[in-house]
Amino acid sequence: MSRGAHDAGSTPASDRRVTVKPGNADAKRRAMGGPGTHSTNYIDTFITVAPDSAARRGSAPPDREKPSMAALAFRMLDGHPYEYTSDDVIFTVWADRHEIARKDRAKARATFFSKGQPCLRSSDLAKKYGWGIHSDAQGRVALVGVATPEYAAFATGARTVVLKPAMRTTRK
Repeated sequence: MSRGAHDAGSTPASDRRVTVKPGNADAKRRAMGGPGTHSTNYIDTFITVAPDSAARRGSAPPDREKPSMAALAFRMLDGHPYEYTSDDVIFTVWADRHEIARKDRAKARATFFSKGQPCLRSSDLAKKYGWGIHSDAQGRVALVGVATPEYAAFATGARTVVLKPAMRTTRK
């Protein structure tokens, strides 16, 4: 396990740091970019490992010639807790996979979030690889391994957050 991993983090979406009450979607949308902007960010929320996950601990996605989206997100977050928002992670992974030049990313990001995008609840990090995902009061995220005391504290309600399960891999 690498330094700073919680059995592991986020990029600043912008210099604007806004605290929004959980569940206030309109305020969150305004805070994250205004009307017509969709966000995947959660505030004070913990995404638990999917109910049908076989993972017993947090593990790194396997290395491949072309890294999976989960592997790219893991590389970004491992050892970087609370540096990046969910939007940062999802957009950066997409932009890297589509080879969007750094100079074109601001415009590409606006276009990308002009329509809804899947959130980290659908990530294989939470579905297959045993990672819970905590979003703090500013929407920055950290990975938390399922076998850790910190995960247990979030999942049992010892730490005050909204609990959301990762999406199931299989249909019920």
